[in-house]
Amino acid sequence: MAEKGGYCIPAFNVYNTETVMGVIDAAEEQRAPVIIQIYPRLINEEVGFYIAPAVVAAARRASVPVCFHLDHGAGIPEISRTLYWGATGIMRDASTESFEDNVRLTREIVELCAPLGIGVEGELGHIGSVNDDKMEEFTDPFEAGEFVRKTGVCCLAVLVGNAHGHYKKPPKIDIERIRAIRETTGGIPLVLHGGSGIPDAEVKAAIAAGIRKMNIGTDVCCAFADGTKAALDDPKRSIGIDVFMKRAIASVKALAVEKIKLVGADGKA
Repeated sequence: MAEKGGYCIPAFNVYNTETVMGVIDAAEEQRAPVIIQIYPRLINEEVGFYIAPAVVAAARRASVPVCFHLDHGAGIPEISRTLYWGATGIMRDASTESFEDNVRLTREIVELCAPLGIGVEGELGHIGSVNDDKMEEFTDPFEAGEFVRKTGVCCLAVLVGNAHGHYKKPPKIDIERIRAIRETTGGIPLVLHGGSGIPDAEVKAAIAAGIRKMNIGTDVCCAFADGTKAALDDPKRSIGIDVFMKRAIASVKALAVEKIKLVGADGKA
């Protein structure tokens, strides 16, 4: 859908039922397709057992397209568990390995998911944290083309000046590199991780160059925290948790609406 329309699908990381509700409410209101994704640590902890069914139920009831994706899948245990719980997309992140091992490990998951009709996102060029001392080398366009051909991934996360977390200063995204990667990979949809805090103009330029999925995680956490704090600071707050959490849900929804409009997904469902 995004490739045909020349826009980007926002991919929101969720952590509890309230964040799921905020994202779905925004998607419905904006008539936007969205990806809801979960980190492996949640899958490995008991919380994943509860959140996954909530994501699947929300996706099934939604009147807009919703995908359930595993973000930064570390290995077969997490990937198998997420597939069992209803995931419709998987990311295999072996970006810290050598190029050859990254290809081998990613291809292994592509082959595992193929009989289920589930596509796999790979990563080439390790996308670290804003707290890292230095950034890894940016994704090489030539290697990206080779990686896509050898693995069979359906989309590729790239390192082009982006990082996870809140940036200390606005990042400068290498737009020409995105264009070059698109060309060498045959136009495969590219993924921009670390979407929280990238200036709007940079996001729009990246989408024009070929980004078709943008991840938003840190901003979801901050929106939820801001909504919770507002409820705590209200002297008339309700003790009922369901009422208390409405501020947090509304805050996440507002953030999701903002990102949906930024990437051009509004009205596309």
